[in-house]
Amino acid sequence: MHSSRRFFLRAAALAGSAFALPSCSSAAPRPKKRHDEKLKLLVIGVGGRGAGNVDGVRSEDIVAVCDIDRLQLARAAKDFPNAQQFVDFRRALELPGLDGVVISTPDHTHFPAAMMALGRRLDVYCEKPLTHTVMQARCLQVAAKAVGAVTQMGTQIHANANYRRVVEAIRAGVIGDVERVHVFVGATDWSGKGLPKVEPVPAHVEWDLWLGPVKARDYSSAYHPAGWRRYWAFGGGTTADMACHFTDLPFWALELDAPAELRADGPEPDSEGTPRDLACEYVYPARGARKEVRLRWSCGDLVPKEELEKRGLSSWRNGVLFVGSKGWLISDYSKHEIGPKESFVGYVPPAESLPASPGHHREWILACKDRTQPSCTFDYAAPLTEAVLLANVAYRGARGKTLRWDAPRMALSGDGASMAQELLEAPMRDGWEC
Repeated sequence: MHSSRRFFLRAAALAGSAFALPSCSSAAPRPKKRHDEKLKLLVIGVGGRGAGNVDGVRSEDIVAVCDIDRLQLARAAKDFPNAQQFVDFRRALELPGLDGVVISTPDHTHFPAAMMALGRRLDVYCEKPLTHTVMQARCLQVAAKAVGAVTQMGTQIHANANYRRVVEAIRAGVIGDVERVHVFVGATDWSGKGLPKVEPVPAHVEWDLWLGPVKARDYSSAYHPAGWRRYWAFGGGTTADMACHFTDLPFWALELDAPAELRADGPEPDSEGTPRDLACEYVYPARGARKEVRLRWSCGDLVPKEELEKRGLSSWRNGVLFVGSKGWLISDYSKHEIGPKESFVGYVPPAESLPASPGHHREWILACKDRTQPSCTFDYAAPLTEAVLLANVAYRGARGKTLRWDAPRMALSGDGASMAQELLEAPMRDGWEC
């Protein structure tokens, strides 16, 4: 059976059986906690982005830290001397008494770590993109709902006040009906080409554990600790890294879900490395009062220079440009502008309706204690991740061709769809199946 189909059937089975894995078949729903009670947390991945996530949850009881790099693990252990130390998260997840898990590993190990945690009915905070493949994102969404876990994807910018003001303005119709959105990142380059130089494995790195579910290959410092995003085996380049942060804004403001079709383009795909320049045009069909929306993601030299220039916005390197029937709105993480200026003289923004966030990590912590859900639960994050990763799928499997996407069936159709369909999932190495 096709591997992606097998995963999809497994997700459906999990939903129908309340995720009755042996490790959690007798587990009762987690009780609420007082806000002054500390969560018992395992942090998987403590270097790089993981260090930032450790800071975000250090108010709680960090009972265990895990990393395949013993130098990074030792640094984390200095901050949390009472925490147990692990190099294999499969062993760490066997610890009794855990409340939740924070996952900050490279993309290719998000899914097995999160799925195993959900199998133990633990609450999960996982970095973006939620998963390495489209199918994995759907499986996590189904599993999290089945077990009633409190989940959050690490799109930290979602907590910013600026994004809230943009969402309020778009939903209030300040620029009219939004029919075009340009999401662009020109200031980040996670590109690679070919296989990197083979090097000896450093003594402090557990390389086979770093590879996790991916087929064995030789070590290179181009992969660990930071360059793995440049290679398809482990990441998804600039698109997988940055599109979740920026596409989050139109997803939230316009309540997008799944595109009906998409077309991705860029240079001839490399079998190993990710591209510097990529653009993907999505079509989101009309729904309710919302008209059809065409959203274009682009990075590198394919950012919408002409669209920016004609509005006097050439200085914007990264951002989201909403084009509406009455004007436009452009935003990045911290600021936004509305135009054309002559149409918005004396503009008064709509009344604030979205409450301030206590902080992205704090949202998840409080939700774990209250048994509620934060703003970027897997139910929201999985469709966002699917859309982002579909751009890479379309680029690698059907570059320059229009694909139709049947989201309920997780099926692509159109010229080149067969090859693209294969990229919805990646095989899991023996010992890492979930």
